[in-house]
Amino acid sequence: MKKILFLALAIATIACENAPKDYATLSGKITNKNSDSLVVRTRTYSKTIKVSDDGTFSDTLKIESGVYNFFDGKEMAFMFLKNGVDIHLTMDAQKINESIKYTGTGAETSSYIAKKSLLQKSLFTPDLLDLEEDAFKAKVNEIENKLSELLENSKNIDSTLYASEIAGLEKLNEEFSAAYTQKKKKAVKFTDFEGKPSPEFVNYENHKGGTTSLSDLKGKYVYIDVWATWCGPCKREIPALKKVEKQYHGKNIQFVSISIDDETLHDAWRKMVTDKELGGIQLLADNNFKSKFVQDYNIQGIPRFILIDPAGNVVDANAPRPSSPKLVELFKSLNI
Repeated sequence: MKKILFLALAIATIACENAPKDYATLSGKITNKNSDSLVVRTRTYSKTIKVSDDGTFSDTLKIESGVYNFFDGKEMAFMFLKNGVDIHLTMDAQKINESIKYTGTGAETSSYIAKKSLLQKSLFTPDLLDLEEDAFKAKVNEIENKLSELLENSKNIDSTLYASEIAGLEKLNEEFSAAYTQKKKKAVKFTDFEGKPSPEFVNYENHKGGTTSLSDLKGKYVYIDVWATWCGPCKREIPALKKVEKQYHGKNIQFVSISIDDETLHDAWRKMVTDKELGGIQLLADNNFKSKFVQDYNIQGIPRFILIDPAGNVVDANAPRPSSPKLVELFKSLNI
């Protein structure tokens, strides 16, 4: 009887040891951390994980299988989680995409996502939709080939995600072409503004103090960047904007950034301008997307760039981005 009981206990123990975990384990170490916590989340899930003073953290998560983003208080990246994985990550919070590494059980899929993110960053340049049609098509084919090659070399990733990635690649060319066509249609619409007096903004809060109106800037070209602190594509233009500002410092042009952050983000706007040492004239719109200036220019998405001449007339209501070579070409054509 004792032998039977012992055998039953042994079998039960082995069964427990071999049973799949109904949770995921996540641990790691962050250098140059931005916060004392890490938030792992999707639209329907969120968990905050405590990060120690030395940057280490560890926790378990009961989750649905899928792609999750994690936020360290300033920057964000993505990983793939499902019950049963045991992932360890390391990263430098000041350069997440370039430094993040995943190891452990089930880390292959997250590693693929990190590699894809880095590849997309190099391939999806902001001036992509500004290219001439032949150059655009060639660039899209290059993007498709490189992403396909990465996926082909990552067949050991989660099968569900693999199938989803294949489906996405099949639609990639079509989606890029649709975006390109849409941008061309918008460009035609904005030509109605050219040569006409620009809509005005009046008494917008100036980060340096006081207020500024468009009429204060007459006599110089005015290059306006409409943005917000929560806008990822806007923030990606900041380094290029700084470079152009430096190149044209002292020339006959004013660089103006108008944030459409609402009043709840007023302090965040002031802090970002200071922390990122943003140049030019930094203004806050008086009523975010509902501001008359924003609506008069039919701004429904940001970033949006506008160029106005010294007389206050519109040169381009949908001007090239700072990261596009076409911006400097435009400035040269105007002898700025």
